[in-house]
Amino acid sequence: MSATAKPAVLLLSGGLDSTTMLALAIREGFDVHAMTFRYGQRHASEIDAARRVARHYQVKDHVVVDIDLRTFGGSALTADIDVPKDRTDDAIAHGIPITYVPARNTIFLSFCLAWAEVLGATDIFIGVNALDYSGYPDCRPEYVKAFQDMANLATRGGVEGSAPITIQTPLLHLTKREIVELGLSLDVDYSITLSCYDPTPEGRACGHCDACHLRLRGFSEAGTIDPATYAAS
Repeated sequence: MSATAKPAVLLLSGGLDSTTMLALAIREGFDVHAMTFRYGQRHASEIDAARRVARHYQVKDHVVVDIDLRTFGGSALTADIDVPKDRTDDAIAHGIPITYVPARNTIFLSFCLAWAEVLGATDIFIGVNALDYSGYPDCRPEYVKAFQDMANLATRGGVEGSAPITIQTPLLHLTKREIVELGLSLDVDYSITLSCYDPTPEGRACGHCDACHLRLRGFSEAGTIDPATYAAS
């Protein structure tokens, strides 16, 4: 990485979207500092995936932050609520799903904002997608703009105008097929990633939750096979 590369903070879950975004940020010349959260999620295997991805790309720093959103629950990912399986495309496209974690992206971006300010970074990358996850309120363009506006009211660099924050969302308006195609053009090794909401204890994707469904559909529409490891059906 060039000594003049711009530092950036990037939310890394170890899934398809964040890994594609990481590869893109590196191609665009950013010196990436990756942040992953252990927040009490049932799919904690994603933390192992994030570590694999961070090592693969030799990011500048990779921190795993411990918080416990099980304190509040309210989601199939942080409470004793079944993860929906085998839902139709129409069902996935309507309403806010029970896998939505209340205020998660706001919490995550706030941590990223604090780190960015310490690093002197003006770019924060988050792999939100408004097309395939339209039911998530914190994945919408309006939300991203509102957080960016808030960030520039809440930081020294934003108030002084010396280091205004930009929330980078390069995947916001892409379909899963387009994200897969972008990743393949960047030589992303998707075999080291995990996108599942309910993986096995060994870290194999279930193949039936919404995240798996959308991921598998994206690979199918891109005309290729998902190299990730799935549990036997």
